[in-house]
Amino acid sequence: MKSIEIKGHLRETLGKKETKKLRKEGKVPCVIYGGEAPIHFYAEANAFRSIVITPNVYLLKLDIDGTVYNAIMQDIQFHPVTDEVLHVDFLEFTDDKPVKIEVPVKVEGFAKGIKAGGKLKVNLRRLKVRALAKDLPDTISVDVTELGLGESVKVGAVNVENLELLNATDVPVATIIITRAARAAMNAAAAAN
Repeated sequence: MKSIEIKGHLRETLGKKETKKLRKEGKVPCVIYGGEAPIHFYAEANAFRSIVITPNVYLLKLDIDGTVYNAIMQDIQFHPVTDEVLHVDFLEFTDDKPVKIEVPVKVEGFAKGIKAGGKLKVNLRRLKVRALAKDLPDTISVDVTELGLGESVKVGAVNVENLELLNATDVPVATIIITRAARAAMNAAAAAN
């Protein structure tokens, strides 16, 4: 999985007044959980562009006043009107402890059902997984080549080495929907016989 570094600085004072002051200066207050104690820090708002406005998921190296922490983005809060980043929560991880994260799904292949007039519907754009950080892929590939009309690939059929999928096994990841045109063609073929 790809990694991005973000530079930050420890916050000396906490509270609403200090947080408002940071935001006016173009900085985002943040916190890292998962270690011995929560670490409160701030970073430039522009540092979050590459991880917020993307479907990709990244492992982060947070450089806070010279100390580097490995983390994943746990939660992010946006301003309701301006969509400005207000606050970010990170979860620190170690190489020997599994991480829970959502990984994007990449659909591959041209389904038989699409050739017959169906339409591909991707039900899950991301899958929840648990794995060691070194085993996390950038995407999880789902092959739909063999799917016919009305068929789907369920979470239980997706196998990726060294990953534990946390979604329910009977939830469809991708489905070939029967369109009205395909249904009319099937009915016409059945009536002709």
